[in-house]
Amino acid sequence: MIDLHTHSILSDGELIPSELARRAKFAGYRAIAITDHGDHSNLDFIVPRLVKVCQKLQEVGFIQAIPGVELTHVPPEYIYDLAVEARHHGAKIVVVHGETIVEPVTAGTNIAALKSPIDILAHPGLITEEEAVMAAKNSIYLEITTRKGHSLTNGHVLKMARRSKAPLVLNTDSHAPHDLVSKEKAQKIALGAGMTEEETEIMFRNSEALVKKSLGVK
Repeated sequence: MIDLHTHSILSDGELIPSELARRAKFAGYRAIAITDHGDHSNLDFIVPRLVKVCQKLQEVGFIQAIPGVELTHVPPEYIYDLAVEARHHGAKIVVVHGETIVEPVTAGTNIAALKSPIDILAHPGLITEEEAVMAAKNSIYLEITTRKGHSLTNGHVLKMARRSKAPLVLNTDSHAPHDLVSKEKAQKIALGAGMTEEETEIMFRNSEALVKKSLGVK
C-alpha cells in the first residue's frame, strides 16, 4: 500500500509523524507521504519539519516517508504561489484540498489548483469534465479517497477521469490510526466506486510512479 495523503499533529492529525509512519508500516504500507494542512500561516513551519523527520526515518530504513503538504481552503488566487513556496521549503508531494461536497471549499479551487505546479487534487468533488481534461493535460492526479464524506463523489471523479484520461491515485486522507487501510480494503473501495480490476492496478501503479518522481528516480 502506498498512501500519498495523510496528516500528523503538525496540522489536525492525532499522531506525531514518526508514530504515523510506524503505524503505516505495521499496517503493511511501503511508502507514505505526510501532507499536513498548510496555508500562509504555517507553510514555512510544517514543511521543513516534515523534511527533517522523513529524512531521519529513511536513513534507518524505517519506511519510505515523503514530506509534503496539503494546501487547504486557500483562496484560489494564492494556490499557485503557495505551491511554488512549498516546493522551495522541500515538499516532494504537493496536494490541494479540492472542492469536496462536504466542506465549504471556495468555488474555483479545483481549476486554480490544476493550473499550479502540484501533484494531486484531493477529493475534487463534482469536478467538471473541463477540469478533468486540464488534470490530464498537466499530469495532475485526481484522488479516489477512502475517507468518509469525501468518498461520496468517488464514482463521479472516476467517470470524469475516464472521459478525460486523467490519472488517478487512491489515498486515505488519514488523520488517525483507524483511517489507515490495507491494500485489499483500498481495492474494494475502488471497485465499489465502479472501477475495474485493471483500472485499480493502473491506479496503484500511478502511486508508485509518484513516489519515484518524488525521489528523482526515472
